[in-house]
Amino acid sequence: PRGWPVAYNDLREWISALDKAGELKRIKAEVDPVLEITEITDRVSKWGPRGTHGPGGPALLFENIKGHPGARVLINQFGSKRRMEMALEVDSLDEISARIKMFMDVKSPQGLLDKIKMLPMLSELGKLFPKEVATGPCKEVIRKGDFSLLDFPILQCWPKDGGRFITLPSVITRDPKSGKRNVGTYRMHVYDANSTGMHWQRQKQGAEHYRNQMRKLAAEGAANPVTAALDLMARSGGGSRVPDGKQVAGRMDVAVAIGTDPAMMFSSIVPAPPDVEEFIIAGFLRQKPVELVKCETVDLEVPANSEIVLEGYVELDELKMEGPFGDHTGFYTMEDLYPVFHITCITHRRDPIYSTTIVGKPPMEDAWMGKAVERIFLPLMKLTIPEIVDVNLPIEGVFHNLMIVSIKKSYPGQARKVMSAIWGLGQAMSTKCILVVDEDVNVQDVGEVTLKVLNNIDPERDIQFTLGPVDSLDHASRLPDYGSKMGVDATRKWPSEGFTRPWPEEITMDAETKDRVTKRWKEFGLE
Repeated sequence: PRGWPVAYNDLREWISALDKAGELKRIKAEVDPVLEITEITDRVSKWGPRGTHGPGGPALLFENIKGHPGARVLINQFGSKRRMEMALEVDSLDEISARIKMFMDVKSPQGLLDKIKMLPMLSELGKLFPKEVATGPCKEVIRKGDFSLLDFPILQCWPKDGGRFITLPSVITRDPKSGKRNVGTYRMHVYDANSTGMHWQRQKQGAEHYRNQMRKLAAEGAANPVTAALDLMARSGGGSRVPDGKQVAGRMDVAVAIGTDPAMMFSSIVPAPPDVEEFIIAGFLRQKPVELVKCETVDLEVPANSEIVLEGYVELDELKMEGPFGDHTGFYTMEDLYPVFHITCITHRRDPIYSTTIVGKPPMEDAWMGKAVERIFLPLMKLTIPEIVDVNLPIEGVFHNLMIVSIKKSYPGQARKVMSAIWGLGQAMSTKCILVVDEDVNVQDVGEVTLKVLNNIDPERDIQFTLGPVDSLDHASRLPDYGSKMGVDATRKWPSEGFTRPWPEEITMDAETKDRVTKRWKEFGLE
């Protein structure tokens, strides 16, 4: 292992590293950002293991964009296991898991000597907190009055999309209660030259900041602030203002960074606890603090190395139809009401590179990003649910439809306890189906899981249904954001769970015979 990384300073350094490693393909032929880039990237992202790039094909840098002379578009940068490891500068994602586990395993100091021993580690952590600087590359061009989103080669991904969408933004907000910042990736439907939709789903932290701002302002002029805020959300629509909008009228500052270094970009998609800023997570991943600069027109800070920064606000009493959008489920997400982001200023590097992604039927680039989240955050999941051995979120389950979990079973009913714990765990609350198996089942081998699960269950006895929040993209749920979920206990059943029949042994060959055949294998001419 090459040890802890020395961070890429910006997107351009990352592109150079991809190029040097043979992981980048430059496309010089003219391409249209409307549909054509998607079709090219979709084909490349589904390349099999043949060739030098392996599953996922190469990263693509388009250098001749129709209607945008001189513009460049980077896509599929995270679109393979190897590139995810390169992005985070590790030989294996397990290195990051081990690093997280090391910090989690630190016990509270019992005395002066223990406290002294912890000082170097605390000192190292302190160095990873974000650092504010006076200026940065994202300030090379500052446009406060003569800007237009339409100057950038923003993609329309699929034929029935509602228009062009910014798909890989780092959206920055501040919680009015705690003052902590959040960085999240939410798609942005481009309405016109200076406004977009802000698709933060209800369970996302950006949406919670939005609600907290509503509650705060409602408290200043309403007897029941929570009721006033929720009533506003229920009655606003169609881009118009509600009659009593002045009661809770107000704005929330928002900044959007596009094209940061890869660790910062990846950090904006991770399911971080609300109290941990993504800027700190990025510092931890890159082992170097994120440098931030103040925005020009809003009270927020953005990564100084960004290619493009959009500054602006959402009005708290304005919602507008957003979508449709071809999503990672493989289906279009239908239109719905979301806040509107109004842009007040755009800053960018000279000749900025537009960093983007597409989603659709898996596998695509987001699949590898999701698998990285699965590996990196497994130690944190085990901290809450210690009996977990491993998890697998199959790519085809689009991460919220299926989770396979192996556990070390110690008492009757434990599989059901694990299901309930997962449904109470942050974004995992929207998992539609959970399969729980014994610790000797390799959850990464879907064939083995299928064999064991289907052999081990009595459907009526072992399947549990519950109602609760579901993913906003679940088009099959009975209501938006609310529906049923299923857990399957596929562990071996014990007498203490009411199973009195003998449980059969699994077929395995004895070690002596296997060893003897291995030693004689060349004799059989089956090489």
